[in-house]
Amino acid sequence: MDTLAPTQKLPGRGVRIAGAVYLVFWAALGIAPSDRGAWLLENALVVGLVALLWFARRAFRFSDASLYLILLFLALHAVGSHYTYSEVPYDAWWRALTGHSLNEALGWQRNHFDRLVHFSYGLLLAYPIREFFLRVAEVRGFWGYFLPLDVTLSTSALYELIEWGAAELFGGDVGMHYLGTQGDVWDAHKDMALAGLGALIAVLAIAFINRRLKHDPAREWSRRMKT
Repeated sequence: MDTLAPTQKLPGRGVRIAGAVYLVFWAALGIAPSDRGAWLLENALVVGLVALLWFARRAFRFSDASLYLILLFLALHAVGSHYTYSEVPYDAWWRALTGHSLNEALGWQRNHFDRLVHFSYGLLLAYPIREFFLRVAEVRGFWGYFLPLDVTLSTSALYELIEWGAAELFGGDVGMHYLGTQGDVWDAHKDMALAGLGALIAVLAIAFINRRLKHDPAREWSRRMKT
């Protein structure tokens, strides 16, 4: 007999507040972006993702932990789409805060905000992806850790293809801002590698935590949602 306590079908109060804060943040950054055309392209997939989560909310409910991670990733994306990724002034913010250049301290020659977001894609979304597979496909053991990494890499490759196609279609400054290679011919490869690295770190951390806890919170969540 399943002795797990029932799980609420709606996100907790904290997630609802965080979601409202994100919407205000996203709307504020959408008022006067650096490049309206690039902003529209960058946010097309975001609108699609949010719409998918909304319409599927009754059939599939992510845990509050997953929803926090998704919102954090979307907030980073909102900053990138406002400034265009290659022009996010993080170095100026760091200089104002510390009096020193972060790029100079780390020996960077380019704007690396896009690299941060690609890394965060794997790091922050591997847990929600794993939760999805545990619930829908009921994967076990090795596959519960491998599939989030696999999906991260495959969707990263798909995004790079979409990015390339959009840049070819729209061309000009909009295409270049959306593509954001900053002259690096290996930009797409590095973006995919960082997303994969982020996902690898996440699944290793999840496996370590589960081993220490001697139980799997994500699997327990999936079982509760089926009661």
